[in-house]
Amino acid sequence: MPEISRFFGIVIKMFFDDHNPPHFHAEYSGDVALIDIRNLSVFSGHLPPRVRGFVIEWATIHQQELFQNWERAQRLQELLEIDPLS
Repeated sequence: MPEISRFFGIVIKMFFDDHNPPHFHAEYSGDVALIDIRNLSVFSGHLPPRVRGFVIEWATIHQQELFQNWERAQRLQELLEIDPLS
């Protein structure tokens, strides 16, 4: 699963040809959550509240890029790196 961003110890990844809904995986210190790109909500897994806040803030800023990477992943194309939260 390609890593598309990393910030504050959080790793953001996306699988190729993954199941719907369009989503990405956020990992932090052994916790993993799947976040729906359409409404930026966690639909599986868990992250600590502060980490979840950082991830949602980042995803809000980069939502269009996430959709573009989702489309690329469905076509098995190389995913583009997305700037970290700073």
